[in-house]
Amino acid sequence: MAATRTSTARKTVGAKKRSVRKGARLPKSVEGAVRAAQSKKAFDVVVLDLRKTGGFTDYFVICSGNRGRQIQAIADAVKETLKTELGERPLLAEGIDKSEWILLDYFDFIVHVFSVECRAFYGLERLWGNAERHEFVEQV
Repeated sequence: MAATRTSTARKTVGAKKRSVRKGARLPKSVEGAVRAAQSKKAFDVVVLDLRKTGGFTDYFVICSGNRGRQIQAIADAVKETLKTELGERPLLAEGIDKSEWILLDYFDFIVHVFSVECRAFYGLERLWGNAERHEFVEQV
C-alpha cells in the first residue's frame, strides 16, 4: 500500500505528495480498491472520507486514467481484486459503455474512475471540499 497524506485542505496544482503516512487507517476494501487502481497505473488517486460530512456513503475513491481502455482496466481491476480478496461485488456499476466516468457502488464506499476532462468538469473533490482527504503517491 502506498503511503498517504491526510488533510482537509484542497489540493494545490503542482503540490508535491509526501511519502509520510499520517492519520487514520482506511477500511481494507477501500485500501484494496486503491491498490487495484494503482496496479493499472491510475493517477491522482484520492480517498475522501465522507463520514463527518453527512454523505450518503462513507468514502469516495477517486482516480483518473488517460484513455477509455485504461479507465475500463482500472475499473475491472478494482472489481476483480475486491471480489477475489474480500468477496465484495459492486451493487451498481455505471458508465462502463462510455468509459469516461465509471462508478462502482459498494454501498459503504464508491469508486469513481474518471478521464482527466470528465474529472475536471464534475469536480467531485471541490463539491466535497469539507471531507477529509487522503492522497496517494503514484507507484513507480
